[in-house]
Amino acid sequence: MIGMTREQRLAEVFVEIADSLIDDFDVLDLLQRLSARCVELLEVSAAGILLADPHGELQVIAASDEHTRLLELLALQHDQGPCVECFHTGSARTNIDFEHPEAATAWPRFTPRARELGFVATHAIPLRLRDRVVGALNLFQTSVHRLDDSEIALAQALADVATITILQQRTLEKTYVENTQLNTALTSRILVEQVKGVLAERWGTSVDEAFTAFRAYARAHHLRLTDFARHIVDGTFDTSTIPAPETA
Repeated sequence: MIGMTREQRLAEVFVEIADSLIDDFDVLDLLQRLSARCVELLEVSAAGILLADPHGELQVIAASDEHTRLLELLALQHDQGPCVECFHTGSARTNIDFEHPEAATAWPRFTPRARELGFVATHAIPLRLRDRVVGALNLFQTSVHRLDDSEIALAQALADVATITILQQRTLEKTYVENTQLNTALTSRILVEQVKGVLAERWGTSVDEAFTAFRAYARAHHLRLTDFARHIVDGTFDTSTIPAPETA
């Protein structure tokens, strides 16, 4: 954020998010951007957003880094991890030190895997609207830097924005709207994961590079990620028209 204050950049981010909340906005793309903005504004190493499916289990919906290892780490929280506790209690879990014995005792599978990937600390922030929790924002750090109260408050504000993007459309208090948005977002993620694999194999690139090329084409042609992914999966779109990553 060279050349601009953090406050200026924060204002820009919230304007960017507000401008995206049109009637037919792309939830998946917006949450993807929001996870990247968390890394930028909070100076953490990675961020992921998890939503609860109809069975109350957390599923990965967006990540600042599409690397398979990060997604795998986030997915581990089906069974255990700070996001699970955050989701069930509705309270944030912050400045969790993976080097502390309590972390390994509390999450014997999650903690060692996080340390293997180079993460030393994590934070779990609830995606909450009043007393309703629909998921959690997970922040990871590779260097020791304790987030202070103002940074935690900013993380919660970003999480609140993520929640509103899911539950918006003038009927935030109607359950059927919530379920529809959540199910749509989760289904969208599955389609995109399939496309990432197809394109990565076709081009001989990493899934990160495939996703970047896929998303860039969608944004350049004003296509919703979900619709675009569906056309690729069902074979109605010729993927040869998508510019391959330079490393392909």
